[in-house]
Amino acid sequence: MDLTQQEWSEKLASDDNAQILDVRTDDEVAEKHIPNAKQMDIQNPPKFMEELQKLDASKNYYVYCRSGSRSAQACAILKSQGFENCYNLLGGITEWEGETVS
Repeated sequence: MDLTQQEWSEKLASDDNAQILDVRTDDEVAEKHIPNAKQMDIQNPPKFMEELQKLDASKNYYVYCRSGSRSAQACAILKSQGFENCYNLLGGITEWEGETVS
């Protein structure tokens, strides 16, 4: 499900079962990222799939990338693997107005 910045942050703030996933590269994450996000680089498919197997399917996943394209792809993969609750951040971290860590 695609969510706007406001929808994503509001839903995340009230979700006690949330996990944030950052599907960008190491270099992108080093520039800035959302606090408490777990990185899973979707541009490294074998590693991404390996990390995906370690995730708890009962959690709600809030996924972002730079602009929203890779995170949409990641959500599709998660759904195909049986993860029911996956939320894509439209506009990615490029448009994110919430807290970040450098």
